[in-house]
Amino acid sequence: MTATLRTTLWISIVGVLAVTAYAALAAVQILVLNPLAAAPGLTLAQIRFEMSEAGESLMPVPAFVILGIGVALAVGLALFAVLTRAHPLVVAMGFLVLLMLGAIGYFVASFGAGMALADTFGIGGADYSPWARPLYVVSALAAIALFVGAIVTAARRRPAEPGPAVAGSQ
Repeated sequence: MTATLRTTLWISIVGVLAVTAYAALAAVQILVLNPLAAAPGLTLAQIRFEMSEAGESLMPVPAFVILGIGVALAVGLALFAVLTRAHPLVVAMGFLVLLMLGAIGYFVASFGAGMALADTFGIGGADYSPWARPLYVVSALAAIALFVGAIVTAARRRPAEPGPAVAGSQ
């Protein structure tokens, strides 16, 4: 196994783990932490009961499906990267893109549950738990790292400027 392939493999493993951890925290935030923060003093079972009585639900299946798309993309990227022996930088940037887009996935996955909480308890549909912030911070840092990585890569690949022409070399 070449050093480049080994690096690609490790980046793929870490990338899949990072995207999976992001999705797992997002799921816990949507289905446990935010409902508990939105309805303080109630247990999760009481919250679900109240929502059921109001004809609402936290909609776990759509949340898992939406968040699972990111995990599936991460696994697909890892397999593609290893099988094609992709350059490690390309693989790393691919995982940064997935982490950056995780904020959009989280928002979409949490929208239904947030609106159901709002309808049931007469509150706003926004996040009440602070545990959504780390998700947004990770996505923002991934976007910054992607941007910096692109600039550094472009600067390294810029062709050297030609020196002054030497007289008589034509």
